[in-house]
Amino acid sequence: MTGAGTAVAAVDEKGKGAARVVPQRGAQGGSEQGADRAPVTRTPEPRPQRVRRAARVLGGRLRAAPLTLALLAGLWLIGAATGSLRHGPSERLLDRAGVGLPTFAEGHWWAPFTSVFWCSGIGSYVFTSLLLLLVGPAAEHRLGRLRTLAVLVGGQVVGTLLGTGLIAFGSSAGEQWTASVADQVSVGPAVGLFALAGVLGYRLTVLWRRRLHLLVLLVPLVMTLYVGHLQSVQRCAAALAGLGVGALLSRGRPYLRSLGSSHSETRVLVALCLVAAAFGPLIASLYDNASGPFNTFSELYFSHRLGPDEVADLCALSAHDCARAHAVVRIFDTPGRLMAALFPALLLVLAEGLRRGLRFAWLVTIATELLWAGLLGWLYLDAGPDSQDVVQYFVEAMLLPLLTTGLLLATRKRFRLRLAGRSVRRLALVLGGAALLSSAAYVGLGRLVADQFEPGATVRRLLHGLPAQFLPPAYNDLTPDYPIAVGSLARFLETYCGLAFWVVALVTLLTAFRRPVLHTDAEAVARARALLTRYGGGTLSFITTWDGNHYWFDEQGRAGVAYRVVGTIALTTGDPFGAPEDRARAVAGFARYCDARGWTPCFYSVCGQTRDAATQLGWRSVQVAEDTVVALPELAFTGRKWQDIRTALNKAGKQGITAEWWAYHEAPLALRDQIRAISEEWVSEKGLPEMGFTLGGLDELDDPDVRVLVAVDEQRVVHGLTSWMPVYEDGVPVGWTLDFMRRRSDGFRGVNEFLIASAALGFKEEGARFLSLSGAPLARTGQGEEPTGLQRMLDWMGKVLEPVYGFRSLLAFKAKFQPEYRPMYMAYPDPAALPGITRAIGKAYLPHLTAAQGVRLMRKLSG
Repeated sequence: MTGAGTAVAAVDEKGKGAARVVPQRGAQGGSEQGADRAPVTRTPEPRPQRVRRAARVLGGRLRAAPLTLALLAGLWLIGAATGSLRHGPSERLLDRAGVGLPTFAEGHWWAPFTSVFWCSGIGSYVFTSLLLLLVGPAAEHRLGRLRTLAVLVGGQVVGTLLGTGLIAFGSSAGEQWTASVADQVSVGPAVGLFALAGVLGYRLTVLWRRRLHLLVLLVPLVMTLYVGHLQSVQRCAAALAGLGVGALLSRGRPYLRSLGSSHSETRVLVALCLVAAAFGPLIASLYDNASGPFNTFSELYFSHRLGPDEVADLCALSAHDCARAHAVVRIFDTPGRLMAALFPALLLVLAEGLRRGLRFAWLVTIATELLWAGLLGWLYLDAGPDSQDVVQYFVEAMLLPLLTTGLLLATRKRFRLRLAGRSVRRLALVLGGAALLSSAAYVGLGRLVADQFEPGATVRRLLHGLPAQFLPPAYNDLTPDYPIAVGSLARFLETYCGLAFWVVALVTLLTAFRRPVLHTDAEAVARARALLTRYGGGTLSFITTWDGNHYWFDEQGRAGVAYRVVGTIALTTGDPFGAPEDRARAVAGFARYCDARGWTPCFYSVCGQTRDAATQLGWRSVQVAEDTVVALPELAFTGRKWQDIRTALNKAGKQGITAEWWAYHEAPLALRDQIRAISEEWVSEKGLPEMGFTLGGLDELDDPDVRVLVAVDEQRVVHGLTSWMPVYEDGVPVGWTLDFMRRRSDGFRGVNEFLIASAALGFKEEGARFLSLSGAPLARTGQGEEPTGLQRMLDWMGKVLEPVYGFRSLLAFKAKFQPEYRPMYMAYPDPAALPGITRAIGKAYLPHLTAAQGVRLMRKLSG
């Protein structure tokens, strides 16, 4: 029943999912020689060795990209020869070679071409060089040198023309922002590089195509909205043009129909959007002449230092406003200036929590965005709604938090991982304690040095000004009457009380988000794993250790049941586990436990012994799958019935493909990245969410007890992978169960047969007794008793779902390994509860199914 993507990947030769395969050396033709060799076991390389190998790979890729090296060398040589490296091109050179409305007005038609040879300063040279090194070699490899050069030059021309045209159109329409940059002239090949990146993305795997396209859009868009320079607009136009051209050139390729993404990848994309929202104002703050449409917004997001004229204007209003203005200026001369970047820093920390799928981070981010919008609304009302400038300022400021909130609400189902109760309590204690201590220090010590504030600091005034200590300086207008520090100790309190709290808060949050989250009840998980390791269970019992399960243990603590509650249905994850003589009694014990709580128990994917124990309670049962078990002691791939397996082993040897054992968390980054890309490609191809419950995914690979077998070739390209869960007895693994299986769409065609056969040989050599290829839901061989009406309905459902998930084809594929078939059942106490049980099983397998995915599923089923 395990291996969500396994079903289709195993039998669909065009299916997605892959990782590199490890060859069997010495296999000859179609003979049986060399077919009984175990795969190679690999251990992580030492760090220095990995660094040297990565350097060799990088050097090899650069040597294979002569066009990139030539462009890079030419850019820097021309910059050095013209003196442009430090201060950028001279004004005379800009007038001749730069592109913009002034140069077009003078008839310089060549400007889009000549602008590619210079950059505007050393920072731009470094940024462009890094971008060229990232995009250039990959483009030369995927597109070819001539096409890369054509796209680069064409993107430069189209991007500069479109961007300049947009500025001209906005200026003629009276738009203030575009009019302010209409006289600018730009240089630099980054415009063409963004177009090249947009086209390149269509030649990458689904995982990296989606990420690259998001970055290609976000980076220039953020620069346009916040910085607003002519070159930012040109880069944004070039990126859009590159994405459009790439889509046209790649039209008709089926692997580009990326209809869906995995849960983990969606989290990464949402986190990237939040990072972009955080970095926009930070980047704009680095430009003294930033003029983007959202630039005024950055003043509320990343507070700016008041200039002499602004201080003079405030001092003209009143003595108190003058003191406040000088206080804000002083803040920027102390470490307290870090408070100006409070919101960006908080969003960056929260983005890490979102990347890891934490519900807590999602809730805090929503609260932060809503609080931020509320503060902006307060500022708007305080400024007076009659001012047209304030209205525009408010609309610009409110747009980003509202868009971010909408994105988070739309993807809320992807953030289900919960911090352990102990972690939440620790967070509350640390954050609450830090807030209390900071507040007490400001109010208590401030009262002791009341004469160092202007006006004098009473407890009431200090409490009234307390919120200002925890907000960026831009929000001081919300508390206009708070006392201003004029003495040294008062200034120390004003500078460090709020800063100390936020340093503690951000470090604590980041530490909590970075800590691995396995289960909400870690003690119960450890207890269940200890029982499972000591006494063992069925072939699927290891899935009881997966996240999302709750646990019931008998009074003696010798047996347990893993379950999850959907509605009022308590759905078990496989058989009871623990001492063999106590497992049957655990069925009745768990039934009593559920009855006391008003739940309907349902034992799902259980063996015949558990079904018999349930039958004694008067329950009914139905077969829902068929386990496939291969005995290992006498296994030998000899005879005609093993011909397909021998062929896969021998072909792998001829093609230089080998099988390597890894623990996922110890595997090199390059292997893990390819595994993620292969899995994402399969999910995208289906356009439907990954199935869960008894079907494992990438998250379940990252367990030290799970072994991953990867098929790689001599260039370290991953062709496929399988993962294996242990089946324990007396504390040691005596069998292994297949879970996750994916293959590369354009890789070695027999990779799944090769991996399973290699795993069987390896486990046999280690002394394991059996290997389970697990079961396929709603698929069976038809052996055994006469089917009931319910059984016939389930058989029909399996037939209907076959075009989508291919469970029956998977079962047929496993027949190549001559397994023993063992029925797996669902046991339930009351036929009247079947509608609720059916719904619970559907929610357990597809907890993240959206309405759009449901529509696509129905279309595929009806088609």
